[in-house]
Amino acid sequence: MIRKALLSFALIFSLVSCSKSQKNTKSLVKKSTVDKIQKSDEEWKKELTEEEYYVLREKGTERAFSGDLWDNHDQGTYYCAACNEKLFSSQTKFESGTGWPSFYEPINEENIEIVKDMSFGMVREEVVCARCGGHLGHVFNDGPEPTGLRYCINSVSLDFEKDNK
Repeated sequence: MIRKALLSFALIFSLVSCSKSQKNTKSLVKKSTVDKIQKSDEEWKKELTEEEYYVLREKGTERAFSGDLWDNHDQGTYYCAACNEKLFSSQTKFESGTGWPSFYEPINEENIEIVKDMSFGMVREEVVCARCGGHLGHVFNDGPEPTGLRYCINSVSLDFEKDNK
């Protein structure tokens, strides 16, 4: 009985703490005007790997430190793995310690959309590709200057093209 009460108290406390910290953050929700790609689920399944489909179309998440780009230090450009939209530059990538590629700003704000995500009992800001609507990750207000943002992106949602320098 006491254990149940303590667990209930801990759950309520953590939910209140999350909602209070979210109230102190600036909402980043925005829409883009980029031309959209419309495809059926069957078309996406033919074009994407099983893991890409899970993350990009079903809003899944790869395990931390498992993707091939979280520890990439090459200079180049990151593209949407579903539609090849140009998303991030290696010049804005930083080490966040989270196990996912992290960037402090996109190449072009028009190439992404920010959508309110209320899944799993949390309120977060989801990052999606503006062209195809693919789930990329989330953005948080705890990144480095100059933006103070951390775009925490799944490696499987990205393709990388190394600079030819």
